[in-house]
Formats: sequence, structure tokens, C-alpha cells
Amino acid sequence: MSKEITNDLINNFENAFNSSKANKIAARAAQENGIFKASQNLQTKIDLDPTFSIEIDTGKVANQKQSGRCWMFSALNTMRHSIQKNFKIKDFELSQNYTNFWDKFEKSNWFFENVIATADKDLGDRKVAFLFATPQQDGGQWDMLCGIIEKYGIVPKKVYPETANATNSSALNDTLNTLLRKDGLELRKMVQDGKSEEEVQERKNEMLKEVYRILAISLGVPPKTFDFEYKDDDGNYHRDAALSPQDFFKKYVGWDLSEYISTINAPTKDKPFHKVFSVEYLGNVEGGRQVRHLNLPIDEMKDLIITQLKNGEVVWFGSNVVKDSERQAGLLDTELYKRDDLFDVDFDMSKSDMLDSGESLMDHAMVITGVDLVDGKPTKWKIENSWGEKPGFKGYFVMSDSWFDKFVYQAVINKKHLSDDLKKTFEEGSKDPIQLLPWDPMGALANNY
Repeated sequence: MSKEITNDLINNFENAFNSSKANKIAARAAQENGIFKASQNLQTKIDLDPTFSIEIDTGKVANQKQSGRCWMFSALNTMRHSIQKNFKIKDFELSQNYTNFWDKFEKSNWFFENVIATADKDLGDRKVAFLFATPQQDGGQWDMLCGIIEKYGIVPKKVYPETANATNSSALNDTLNTLLRKDGLELRKMVQDGKSEEEVQERKNEMLKEVYRILAISLGVPPKTFDFEYKDDDGNYHRDAALSPQDFFKKYVGWDLSEYISTINAPTKDKPFHKVFSVEYLGNVEGGRQVRHLNLPIDEMKDLIITQLKNGEVVWFGSNVVKDSERQAGLLDTELYKRDDLFDVDFDMSKSDMLDSGESLMDHAMVITGVDLVDGKPTKWKIENSWGEKPGFKGYFVMSDSWFDKFVYQAVINKKHLSDDLKKTFEEGSKDPIQLLPWDPMGALANNY
């Protein structure tokens, strides 16, 4: 049988296509309206009514604008909700720019240290090429933000507000990555030329001085101390003077971040359930908190999330938001688009096959703030996004339970909700987590920007 596409084969395909009235109807609809509009299932809007049996009031949504800081916005949102509730400060926000500054500064050092450690490898080595492809970026992980907060604390947004380079980060990322690649090559050469560790580190610190300068010019110099003034929802005036960012976190958030762990649902052969994983080269703070994921079956993850919501605490989670989603309507549902009906083609893939083939990966972090339980089972979930108030229901989205099954990959859970066996599994596995390759889809949230 011929391996080539022949004219006879094309003619057969064309004749088969033209013989179907359904194909002609589908073609007119798709060509005029586009694939997604032509295949949209309006029943989804009925099924995903924004009404929930369990719902946590979280107020006005934030807006990450043209930046890839969803993971950071979402994590800080979980903390600001605690401040809003405990101190009665409506619509309070933490500074995403402050953690952004230190994240980029630490990522630069992280890149330099990995470049030094791999200087004996060829530039064509896949891992070295991976490092130089994107020395730093906007993306990240829950554990990475914890590492920043544990070292640098947090501040209110009004103390260190957004800048043009924070809300639209492309120029800053391009500028910084150009410098990091240039400096990375120099550090590699120093190691290869036999320079001492002291000489290499001294030169690296000179490079970091320039990185700091770029960040300070672009984002501002982060405060070491500040005064926190506010009026609570009852109209009472408060002033807290000379706070450090670390003091502010301890006093106004007060969480033990080590009590919050990342659970994932990655049902691939290389990732057994109830094992702990990390991702090679994924991190930011040298000597700080390591990224660790406890892999769980999807139903176990859901049960933990529901328990946490019932306890009055929202849940940070990671997903593949571009799949089966309607941004303006604020809907996430596997039944949203009937492309299989439009084209008469079977597109169905298992979650494991999607991960293994690159069809799906984590590309966005949001916050679960509610769930609708029917006969004890979830049917839909309330989602706080960070795209401003225009999309969805004033910035909130509704996610079907089938979408959760297929496209949710990660959720951060307070350890108090874990069984004793799961706690032990996480603690033991965290001592020596299984290392995934740098390009594994479980690291995509930090590497996909």
C-alpha cells in the first residue's frame, strides 16, 4: 500500500465529504461562526447556574492583566481573604508586585546556580538547553511563593503598588532574560576555565547587582519597613507603624505555611498514587522551600477540597484553563463545545494520555471558593479567577465536576484535613521526593510563560 497521499485518495475523501448533507450544514456553520461558536452547547449555561450549596464570600476579584502571575495572585488571594475576614477590611489586596520583585530576583540566582552546576555539560544537552530557553519567567508554584514569603514577607498593595512592567511583563522578561543568558554563558566559561568557586561566586554577585538594578528601575525598590493605615468596615481607624514585611505576614496572616501542601492528580504510569514528587530545576529560592507534590486519585483530592471548604477555607488549585472554556461567560465544562458532533470525529482522550502526549498540562492557577453538592456529590464549583471583573460573573467562573475530573491537576490542602496515613506518606516522601524531568507537565505552571 502506498505511503503517499495520491489524487485518487483525495478524490475519495472529497466525494465522501460531499455526499453528506450533515457535512455541508456543519461547514456553513463553522466557516461563518468559527469552530467553537458553531459547536457551542447552550445547555451548559443552564446547567452551570452560579448557585452553590457551600460558598465562601471572598469579595472583589483581582486582575493580573498582561502578566503570567496567576499562581501568585491566586495564592495571595487565599491570604487576603483571611485578612478581609479577620480584620474587616473589604476588598483588601496584598502586593503582587512585591512578591514578583523578589521572585524574579531569586529566580535569577536560581538560574545562575543551575548554570554553574551544569557547566560540564554541552550546551546542546537537553537540560542545559531547557535552562537557557527561559532563564526566568512569570510562572511559578505554590511552594515557590511560600519560599518567597518565608524569606521576604508580604506587604499591602498600597505600600508597593503595581507598575507598568508588572501589569505587562513582556518587556521586563525579555530584558532580564537577555542579560541572564549572556551572564550564564560567562559563568559556564569561568567554570570550564578552572576558575575557583570563590571567583565564580564573586562574579555572580556582580551580575546579581545588575539584576537588582533592572528590577528596582522596573518595579521599584521594595520597602524594608512601612506604616499600615486603614479603616475597617465599621469605620474605625487603625495605624500600625514601622512594620517589616515579615512582621506584617506574621501579624495579619499568621499562617504556618509548612502546614499547607500541594496535592496533584497525575494518573500517568510514571507517577504512582500516594507518592511524593518534585520537578528537576523547578524552584526559585536557593536553600529555600522545595516544590513537593503528593499524587492522589481524583476522588481523594475532591474530598479534601470539600472538607477544606466546609471548614471555611478557600483552595488554591492548578488546571488547564484553555481547554473547554468560555472566558467571557465564565464557564468551564467538558460539554461546552460539541466538536465531536460538529466534525463527526471522536476526540476523547484519557487524562493520562493527554498528559503523556502534551495535549494537556497545567497552565493557570485559580481559587476554589464554593461547591454545589447534590446528594453529597459535587456537581459544579465556584472559582475565583484573577482576570478582573469583566469575564464571567464579576470575575468568578463556574466549573463543572466533569471539567474538574479532566483538567484539574493540583490543589493546596491544609495538612490538618489529611488522614494520619496521608500525612505520614507526605512527610516520608518529602525527605527524598521522586524527581520528574524539567519539562514534565506537573512543572508547566512555572515554566509555561
